[in-house]
Amino acid sequence: MFSPFRPSQSSILQSLETARDLPGSYGFALNTQGGPDNLYVPRGFKRDHTRSEIGRGLAAFEAAKAAMLRWDLFDLDWVRVVNPDTAIEPETMVAVEAHTLGLWSVNISRILYVIDEPDRFGFGYGTTAMHVERGEERFLVEFYPVSGVVEYDLLAVSQPAHWLAWLAYPYTRFQQRKFARESHRRMRELLAGADSDA
Repeated sequence: MFSPFRPSQSSILQSLETARDLPGSYGFALNTQGGPDNLYVPRGFKRDHTRSEIGRGLAAFEAAKAAMLRWDLFDLDWVRVVNPDTAIEPETMVAVEAHTLGLWSVNISRILYVIDEPDRFGFGYGTTAMHVERGEERFLVEFYPVSGVVEYDLLAVSQPAHWLAWLAYPYTRFQQRKFARESHRRMRELLAGADSDA
């Protein structure tokens, strides 16, 4: 899963096809869809939860939804979604490429559910065996009409799956926190020009 060389697009597409037939890699109902108060966090797994205001107004909420549908929340210097044309729908596969410490990895997950409500939009995915971690992550934007606030919420339950991720566990945890921090910042940047019409 880790390589000093960047994987080719053709090899990634082949891995995506292989991953379609793989079950989830963690074997538990982690219940990320139920939110932070209803999680199941098995022994050896870590819970991560971050939430921040990213904009104000209905236009900002619609812009946040559009950004999620384009996978822009993963548009970072060291992380990207390799198949950004993938629809956010249950059972679809998504491949996330990461480049850290001179190593490349492509991590494949399956979308488990979609939340599509008037004031909430998001999705959760679960890892396959073709991922350096095992667990689930939920990505959610919420609009509060009374205050006009738009918030971005990341919720995850995970543990390393690859031996290198275990070996460098403190660094793995650092990278997970870094992703959350930078993803929140990216969403704020994307909504900076959205009109506030609350």
